[in-house]
Amino acid sequence: MFILFFICWVVFNQAFTLEIAIFGLVLSAVMLLFICNFMDYSIKKDIVLLKKFPSMIVYALVLLKEIIKANFVLYKLFFLHSKEKREPVMVTFESRLKTRTARVFLANAITLTPGTISVKVKGNKLTVHCYDKSLAAGLNDTVFEKRLLKLEEGWD
Repeated sequence: MFILFFICWVVFNQAFTLEIAIFGLVLSAVMLLFICNFMDYSIKKDIVLLKKFPSMIVYALVLLKEIIKANFVLYKLFFLHSKEKREPVMVTFESRLKTRTARVFLANAITLTPGTISVKVKGNKLTVHCYDKSLAAGLNDTVFEKRLLKLEEGWD
């Protein structure tokens, strides 16, 4: 977070001099102390995030792949099987994820995937609207949840 604050400082100043750098370092340190004291943040969380960064990149790539796959599935539903009647459904399932952050990531991934929209997250239960009942199959055991279970270890 300290490095992020410092980079923002330099970018917003649109220049880099010794004076700007020193003032930015001091200001970044003060900001970090402030958020650690008053916003329930710790440097330990930064270290955990840095360790999990490669896994987060893999998760983002998996999400992109699933979005592309879902686009093809919807294309088939719309154009190749257009005469068949669609049966939209609301599905509620229980997630195995332990943290609220991971459940929000799961809900966002489901919403970003075409054909499904996360309607409600309450505790461990997610309610999802699916364009067709065929899209609801396997929602309770998605690749997103499996990846997030691995990422979740160490989150607080």
